[in-house]
Amino acid sequence: MSEAVKWERKGAVAVITIDSPPVNALGQAVRAGLKACLEAALADDAVETLVLTGAGKTFSAGADIREFGKPPQGPSLPDVIAAFENASKPVIAAINGTALGGGLELALGCHYRVASPFAQVGLPEVKLGLIPGAGGTVRLPRLTGVQAAVDIIVDGSPLDARKAEAAGIVDRVAEGDVVAAACNLAAEGVGHRRTRDLPLEGDAALFEGVKAAVARKARGLYSPLRCVESIEAASRLPFDEAIANERSLFLDCLNSPQRAGLIHAFFAQREAAKVPGLGPDVKPRPVESVGVIGAGTMGGGIAMCFANAGLPVILIETVAPALDRGLATIRRNYEATAAKGRITPAEVEARMALITGSLDYGDLATVDLVIEAAFESMAVKHEIFGKLDAICKPGAVLATNTSTLSIDEIAAATRRPQDVVGMHFFSPANVMRLLENVRGKETAPDVQATVMDVAKRIGKVGVMVGVCYGFVGNRILHARNREAIALVNEGATPQQVDKVLTGFGFAMGPFATSDLAGLDVGWRIREERRKANDPDVDAPNWLDALAEKGRYGQKTGAGIYLYEKGSRTPIPDAETDALIAAYRAEAGIATRDVPDREILERCMFMMVNEGARILEEGIASRASDIDAVWLNGYGFPAYRGGPMFWGEQQGLGTVVAGIDAFHARLGTPQWQAAGLLRKLADEGKGFSG
Repeated sequence: MSEAVKWERKGAVAVITIDSPPVNALGQAVRAGLKACLEAALADDAVETLVLTGAGKTFSAGADIREFGKPPQGPSLPDVIAAFENASKPVIAAINGTALGGGLELALGCHYRVASPFAQVGLPEVKLGLIPGAGGTVRLPRLTGVQAAVDIIVDGSPLDARKAEAAGIVDRVAEGDVVAAACNLAAEGVGHRRTRDLPLEGDAALFEGVKAAVARKARGLYSPLRCVESIEAASRLPFDEAIANERSLFLDCLNSPQRAGLIHAFFAQREAAKVPGLGPDVKPRPVESVGVIGAGTMGGGIAMCFANAGLPVILIETVAPALDRGLATIRRNYEATAAKGRITPAEVEARMALITGSLDYGDLATVDLVIEAAFESMAVKHEIFGKLDAICKPGAVLATNTSTLSIDEIAAATRRPQDVVGMHFFSPANVMRLLENVRGKETAPDVQATVMDVAKRIGKVGVMVGVCYGFVGNRILHARNREAIALVNEGATPQQVDKVLTGFGFAMGPFATSDLAGLDVGWRIREERRKANDPDVDAPNWLDALAEKGRYGQKTGAGIYLYEKGSRTPIPDAETDALIAAYRAEAGIATRDVPDREILERCMFMMVNEGARILEEGIASRASDIDAVWLNGYGFPAYRGGPMFWGEQQGLGTVVAGIDAFHARLGTPQWQAAGLLRKLADEGKGFSG
């Protein structure tokens, strides 16, 4: 029938198998094969029941991404699903593994569903700016009820087999072979039970509450509310009209700029894993044990990352009280996670058992990877790496978690610079997804491959970048924050700047973020740079004055904003206003009303321009790598695709014109358009060509 889909008769059961590696995606060949095999099995008088399954470990991961942006070819997935649902003989889905998106929608069109204990099911379309487009919002709530369907579809995360069974998505979980279990179910003489025929109820009050809750969480994302809209319509329209309505909403989302941004974000993350120059012949070094230096917030979080992945960790501190505090904090974090039901008490103990505290650097002699997470001072880093050079075994990877300092200068403290690399985790390290890996000028290719492989093993998005102050993420952050401060100096308020950026889609504005990170962090970095006579660091301003007063942000209850005990809600503060006013007066700045549009353009154009400079200098290999950094480490709204993609969407000519206008008015050096940016704009191109 088809190379992608096959069927065979086992007694009175026809087993149809999707066999299209690697993930049994529902491309045109698979859709055509499914329809042909269904028709052949239905035409066979010896067949009484049909079982639909997938080869390998995947039932079907959904749409074929190779078809994105191409003209559709028949048969359509909704038509294939309708054919299975309307089949004259019972059809049982044997969900052998992952069933996502269209894969789950296909299973929902079957009359019964049996799942492997290892199966996962879900509708992740919302993460790509879409809604399920092949009946997911119409069929799923008929099985689970409205609220559960909204939760599953709007969240987009998969459910394991037991949770899917509890929700009513699958009828039973197989104890052994899932196809055999489905055949046993067929032998029980099951009849037709079309999902489309099940009732769906939901009143106006329920949907009003659901819409309000989803709108709060969506923060400007278009597709979640369209999901709810489709489910609501399914509760009051005849089935076929509801399917047509879902398709219309799906196409509406498909044509949305948000969908383009989310698709770009998806591919940017995949592309970041491919480091230019590292071919398949470059193999990572084995990493089976890890050392972490520093048991503070960052070091403790890094240790948790490896323990979570089952790797043993030696956590080094200089004094016992600091080590005890660090281990106690790790335990509290694990116990808090267990209290929320995300891990079991047994898992808490298993992970704690993988972390060994020590005051002796000599215990690092046999580890495969060491990550230094000490104070952000070159003198401190040199001292530590000198010790590691003497103690660690040949071939051990020596990594630093520095966020700003030169990897090359740190490597110079050793006799093995080829083994030294940056692994810049983001706080809290056990939560944040980004791992900005930094190659020095002498970092060996297999060391680069190792840290990218480690990123994947511990569930991080690894992005390889080069050496400069702040690397990619913090360099752009500092450029944007410098502009945010300048806007306040000129007359805006911190809360106005924050409101504009959260309105754009950031979870937090730059000033609230600074309070969360701690004003002391940036202040101490700036002080170090001033001591080194760095010409690129700004003169002390009102932000430094706040830090000098011990107002470090949320952790001290006051920073740029005030915070009530136990609250993270920022409250504007008169003392901050007074310090800003005093700074303006001393600097002789005449204030003005700053329009919101100017705030957005100055912050965003600055980010795009700094990103273009980073590309010019070869610090990042691709514009999409810069986007991946900001999407996964800095809360950039995914539906906008990242700063470089956003710049392309505006038109690079528009961005350059804006930069030139700000340069003419402000005259500051940072408002010089990057050469690459101007060249691409003149040629009418984007960063991707």
